[in-house]
Amino acid sequence: MIDKAAFVTSIAGKLNTLLAGEKGPVRDDLEKNIKAILHSAFSRMELLTRDEFDAQVAVLQRTRQMLEELEDRVAELEKATQSSENA
Repeated sequence: MIDKAAFVTSIAGKLNTLLAGEKGPVRDDLEKNIKAILHSAFSRMELLTRDEFDAQVAVLQRTRQMLEELEDRVAELEKATQSSENA
């Protein structure tokens, strides 16, 4: 499961490494702005974790199986109805 805050902090840390030559308030201000931008972007994306995605895939698979079973039952009932009408 991806922790969005940890991911943002990780990216900010990498940017800090890139900005190692910068000192003082410029670097701090830049780091705060980048964190704020990333938090905003990720929250607007409404990202799913892999666990959430896998859970939805399982639900869809079960639903598809149920639908196929219902389709088979409807087909059997239609055959039974046609057989009783022809008799």
